[in-house]
Amino acid sequence: MNGLGTPWGAADLAALARAGADAVCLPKVERAAEVHAAAQALAAGHAPAGLALWCMIETPRGVLAADEIAGASPRVACLVAGTSDLVKDLGARHTAGRAEVLTSLSLVLLAARAHGLAALDGVFLDLEDAAGLEAACRQGRDLGFDGKTLIHPKQLDAANRAFAPDEAELERARRVIAAHAQAEAAGQGVTVVDGRLVEALHVAAARRTVALAEAIAAGHGAAGPHPG
Repeated sequence: MNGLGTPWGAADLAALARAGADAVCLPKVERAAEVHAAAQALAAGHAPAGLALWCMIETPRGVLAADEIAGASPRVACLVAGTSDLVKDLGARHTAGRAEVLTSLSLVLLAARAHGLAALDGVFLDLEDAAGLEAACRQGRDLGFDGKTLIHPKQLDAANRAFAPDEAELERARRVIAAHAQAEAAGQGVTVVDGRLVEALHVAAARRTVALAEAIAAGHGAAGPHPG
């Protein structure tokens, strides 16, 4: 949607409230108050309770306020790193290793995880640099991001390859889920898989791994569109 501070923001939210979307992406979020206003507008427009807010964190002020933004509303489901505008505002330059935004990416990711939210990495701008895209996707995955925002459908395959669990990860996740279910049926709270203790937190991670693999197999991908 257009930003809340633009002449079109309020109308966008009113339209999106009942449009059937899974989420509304708010650009350039810098304060919790902006999230409160968006959530109130969606409620006033009779939006379903499950309509989520994705907050774009793409300015220095937004990065520094990421924690309060992440906790501003139960509707907030995802923080999206807006690296293009961030590099501009920092007065930095885009580099292959992205050293210029690593601190910001980590702060966005920390805020998301502290509040149990998803986190999406920023875009890769060079449509002709396949190797660079692959490297950026792998870096985002290694940092801990759930997926990557993209600017063109041709980037989907690289993102899905990088963020999808491999066969070994998927197989182990399924064994963890099955073993824990058996333990619960036997009245036990924990079990052991491959010599490692398995508790509820490990099962939650395993279920997320399986869900991600199934989403990618169904064609939903591990990436989100770049707004605007």
